[in-house]
Amino acid sequence: MGIHQEQSRSTTRQSSRRCVSAAFLFAQSDWAEPKGIEMKKLLLGLIASTALVSPALAELELEKDELTFGFIKLTDMAPLAVAYEQGYFLDEGLFVTLEAQANWKVLLDGVIGGQLDGAHMLAGQPLAATIGYGTEAHIITPFSMDLNGNGITVSNEIWEEMKPNIPKMDDGRPQHPISAEALAPVVEKYKSEGKPFNMGMVFPVSTHNYELRYWLAAGGLHPGYYSPENVTGQIGADVFLSVTPPPQMPATLEAGTIYGYCVGEPWNQQAVFKGIGVPVITDYELWKNNPEKVFGITAEFAEEYPNTTLAVTKALIRAAQWLDENDNANRPEAVEILSRPEYVGADYDVIANSMTGTFEYEKGDKREVPDFNVFFRYNATYPFYSDAVWYLTQMRRWGQIAEAKPDSWYDEVAKSVYKPEIYLEAARLLVDEGLAKEADFPWDSDGYKAPTPAEDIIDGIAYDGRTPNAYLESLSIGLKGEQKIVGSDVQG
Repeated sequence: MGIHQEQSRSTTRQSSRRCVSAAFLFAQSDWAEPKGIEMKKLLLGLIASTALVSPALAELELEKDELTFGFIKLTDMAPLAVAYEQGYFLDEGLFVTLEAQANWKVLLDGVIGGQLDGAHMLAGQPLAATIGYGTEAHIITPFSMDLNGNGITVSNEIWEEMKPNIPKMDDGRPQHPISAEALAPVVEKYKSEGKPFNMGMVFPVSTHNYELRYWLAAGGLHPGYYSPENVTGQIGADVFLSVTPPPQMPATLEAGTIYGYCVGEPWNQQAVFKGIGVPVITDYELWKNNPEKVFGITAEFAEEYPNTTLAVTKALIRAAQWLDENDNANRPEAVEILSRPEYVGADYDVIANSMTGTFEYEKGDKREVPDFNVFFRYNATYPFYSDAVWYLTQMRRWGQIAEAKPDSWYDEVAKSVYKPEIYLEAARLLVDEGLAKEADFPWDSDGYKAPTPAEDIIDGIAYDGRTPNAYLESLSIGLKGEQKIVGSDVQG
């Protein structure tokens, strides 16, 4: 069941905003039901004819105002929940329903099929759909939802086998970040015993798949290739990766089906609280301030409803600002919202363990990680082309893109999917309305971040989105140049 935009606004809002929201409430209530859409239109007309309408509502003539958005039960869906709960969607004249989805494929199919107007998406989903890997459709993103937020967890048994291979600090605790080199002897032991070493990730084009593969490869373990004929991703693998939906990760680990996984929060911290596993590394340690989820819509939606697209983007930008403002002062309230069953539905303490600036590894080993979840700082919401290019390089690295592509191809695909021009237009409206600061947006960016320095990435290899093929050449494990998978062999 979806979450409908029916709640009242905070009493701290300006009285005019409260009146607008009250009228919106009435328009959506059972009392308005006999008149349906017509009653709502009448009320909105009355609001517009008075001085009660907010600047945001006066700014854009919406082509569509009733919207349904999908999400997966992860803490990084927070911008959607906050935009709903804080009234930012309503401020834009949008009547939104939020619906949790069973898994990433169902969510993507919902957006492509039109059952969902947009969704909290894996960054790889719009890119893969646009290039035809899996279900083909032109999906775009005007808004990046967050940075960081994932972790890699192993079972207690595997952790005990890894610990002798991990350096210790003076106080006896493990030294972080932990390299997959500590896992390699364990994998070799299982291989010698004829046991496949299985780990979970959430979707073939997920950040989690690519981050887990990156961590394994950086430690000398091969995570396997894909080919057009074999989409298991297990060709030549030392570690066998398979798909498990995020909320099912802890139970799958506890059942022994997998020995570890890469997932977003709160499902790493859930393993700690249940006493069944130990997170060994966060993606912040793997790649400082790496891109995570995006908000995805079809290109057709953006073309048919350009003002609605801007209004949605404005509301999401405001939500991201709220999540990060005043040194994360609003995070406890955000945790309370996310802990509700209609959103993430995990215990408050489990979500707070990572959402409020800390992260717990072994039980009791809680450390400060203030940027584990970033929603607005560091231009987190700007859809950078260089972020898109990184995902495409990982698709090529592991064979999901079967043949070599020139650098220009990566740039063209990135620009067809990531839409900073929509983002900046929405940001300009917010600045003009006094709801955002001019200095908070990269107005002069060409869409590419400065290269990520080697010291910010676990394998010490810098990343520059402007030169994807040179980057692929720099990685010791993975396809490069003209190489491709033929059968179970790398050729070229």
